Amino acid sequence: MGEREEEDCFPTQLIDGKGEFNVEGLDTFVNKTKLSDSGLSYAVVAIMGPQSSGKSTLLNHLFKTSFREMDAFAGRSQTTKGIWMAKCVGIEPFTLVMDLEGTDGRERGEDDTTFEKQSALFALAVADIVLINMWCHDIGREQAANKPLLKTVFQVMLRLFSPRKTTLLFVIRDKTKTPMELLEPVLREDIQKIWDLVRKPEAHKNTPLSEFFNVAELRQKFFHSISPGGLAGDRRGVVPASGFSFSSQEIWKVIKENRDLDLPAHKVMVATVRCEEIANEKLHHLATDETWLELQKAAEDGLVPGFGRKLTSILEKYLSEYDAEAIYFDEGVRKEKRLQLKSKALDFVYSAYATMLGHLRSNALESFKIRLEQSLNQGKGFANAVRDSQQSCLLVFDKGCEDAAVTQATWNASKVREKLCRDIDSHASSAQTARLSELTANYEKRLTQALSEPVESLFEAGGKETWPSIRTLLKRETEAAVTDFLDVVTGFELDHATIDDMVQNLKDYSRSLVEKKAREEAAKILIRMKDRFSTVFSHDKDSMPRVWTGKEDIRAITKDARAEALSLLSVMAAIRLDERPDKIESTLFSSLMDGTVSDSSSHNRSLGASTDPLASSSWEKVPPKDVLLSPVQCKSLWRQFKSETEYTVTQAISAQEAHKRNNNWLPPAWAIVLMFVLGFNELMMLLKNPLYLLGPFVAFLLCKALWVQLDVPREFQHGALAGVLSITSKFLPTVMNLLRKLAEEAQGKTTQGVPEYSASQSYRHQSPSHSISESVSSNISSLADDDAEYSSPALAQRRNTSNVRETEISEM
Repeated sequence: MGEREEEDCFPTQLIDGKGEFNVEGLDTFVNKTKLSDSGLSYAVVAIMGPQSSGKSTLLNHLFKTSFREMDAFAGRSQTTKGIWMAKCVGIEPFTLVMDLEGTDGRERGEDDTTFEKQSALFALAVADIVLINMWCHDIGREQAANKPLLKTVFQVMLRLFSPRKTTLLFVIRDKTKTPMELLEPVLREDIQKIWDLVRKPEAHKNTPLSEFFNVAELRQKFFHSISPGGLAGDRRGVVPASGFSFSSQEIWKVIKENRDLDLPAHKVMVATVRCEEIANEKLHHLATDETWLELQKAAEDGLVPGFGRKLTSILEKYLSEYDAEAIYFDEGVRKEKRLQLKSKALDFVYSAYATMLGHLRSNALESFKIRLEQSLNQGKGFANAVRDSQQSCLLVFDKGCEDAAVTQATWNASKVREKLCRDIDSHASSAQTARLSELTANYEKRLTQALSEPVESLFEAGGKETWPSIRTLLKRETEAAVTDFLDVVTGFELDHATIDDMVQNLKDYSRSLVEKKAREEAAKILIRMKDRFSTVFSHDKDSMPRVWTGKEDIRAITKDARAEALSLLSVMAAIRLDERPDKIESTLFSSLMDGTVSDSSSHNRSLGASTDPLASSSWEKVPPKDVLLSPVQCKSLWRQFKSETEYTVTQAISAQEAHKRNNNWLPPAWAIVLMFVLGFNELMMLLKNPLYLLGPFVAFLLCKALWVQLDVPREFQHGALAGVLSITSKFLPTVMNLLRKLAEEAQGKTTQGVPEYSASQSYRHQSPSHSISESVSSNISSLADDDAEYSSPALAQRRNTSNVRETEISEM
């Protein structure tokens, strides 16, 4: 055989002489010959026969293989050890031939037939066609060399549970002149006798040989041997080519373990293993598929248009490849493993599908939020906006789910859709709560603006119409706000109970706002009362400031001012939003304005029991929650109020008396009469001699200066005796001071220089009396400025009047 032929047939030892299976060699053979690509289109031929019967030579010539042949010149010995295999060259379909170790070899001895039986069983289990090589002269002989071989074949065949028949081809070598027509009956008879003598199981005791074997002669039937009518026509239970290696290993393993070889079960087992291997291989290829990896990454980044179609194509590719490779294996096993492959593949890619659904859900939810916000900004009702936005977003989500659907899967996106609906409902609920809160806050702000300042102004005004005006204002503004609120809240389609609660909350808010403002004003009531008192007391009915001229009735004015302040106190004593009548004002006026508080306190001590209507912590017919100032607090506030306003009244009285004194500068009438009676003689003398008037005039000026210097009116304010004592103690120092001033002024005029002389020339033309009067008045004014101790308006007015009078005197 040439080197080319050896390369084409790839001879390989399948099982060595020790019974060890060459797994690696078989895998190499399968890969080199591409046996796996043949599917069921292949045949296995095995040859059995006595040692040195020319089996290898026959195969080499018949199938163009390159098995090692015996060298007859070197002597007869064992050439083939174990089981060898090779590919038949030039025969279609793919045909694999096995060369078995010869029987009856002296190398193994007479008693060592274990391997012989094992190899025969292996050949019958694996091969479609078994060639039995025998000599022609052994036909018809009782002690022929082929009888032990046939007996072994029949014995091991009974151990096989195979649904198909194995074709036995008897190759008769060294044919004699006896015609074939005569040899064939004898051979069949010998075979039948051997079959009958073989010990068979009870189930096959009467089974004819034809149930197990097709007996034929060797002829040119190896071409298309697997076709109907061919040598290997019975193809039941044939293992696909891709499972031949594993099947052979398992068969040999069972044979070595001396277990019964159930070929149908073996076929299922091989199909199970091979289909699982194919499925795992496809699953591995799927996991490393570039298209799948790109699709998976794209799905993680965001939505992938046509995701379902692309993933369906990828899965269909590997499922189709599985179907193509596993088509020749057992149908039940094949379908079962296909389902498993499909299930695993779907489990493997489900995460990407779930990610897509997650993107769809997130996008739908975000779209819902945007649509809802836009609809609300356009003025659409909240409930309608939610329904329209939800319907639109769910429609987009459903279309996205259809686009992401995988044909091979029955995945249901209902749970994700339900979660989306829950998320939408949750957001809608949150948005509704936020909108209602915002709406409520806006109307509360509106009520605050409408009520706060007007209520505060009404409280500041404080009168009998304060609370009725507040009630009217509160009712008007609350009803207006509630009406507008109901118009807006209708779009939310809330139940009546919820709307009623919200309206009631709005009404409660407006009421609480007024109550809060009332409590704030009640805390400032003392300041308000003093301001009210000051306003009424210090201004007339035309709101002009009062000038205390002495004609005003301060007692009546004080009473009116206090009544106004007490009226304000009665207004702020309790909250009157429910139009319930009360006796607060009458109680306060009867107890405080009539002076019964101070009188009753002393009277109560004598009686030992309290009859004071203000000695209580609550008002009659007023709920405790509406009390702003308790009777006790009102009583205390009134006392503090009177104490802090007494000074104002006292000042007014002082101002009135001072005004009276300033406008009454003449002596009393009795003093004038007495002066006229006692000074009648002096008056007559002055009338007779007018020059004597100069002395009284000078005396008048001196007295006027002393009057101003001593501030006689002020001294007599504290009483006549005190005034006399004070004037007496100050009289002599004042006179000395006045004389000193006159002397200094006279001395200064005589020592002045020329410029001063020129400046004072005007005095030379003046009368002495005029000069003296001017000097006295100047000194008097100076002393009045130096010794001023009282800065009241009345004294200032008196000083101004004196200055005016002095000026008039000096100009006389």
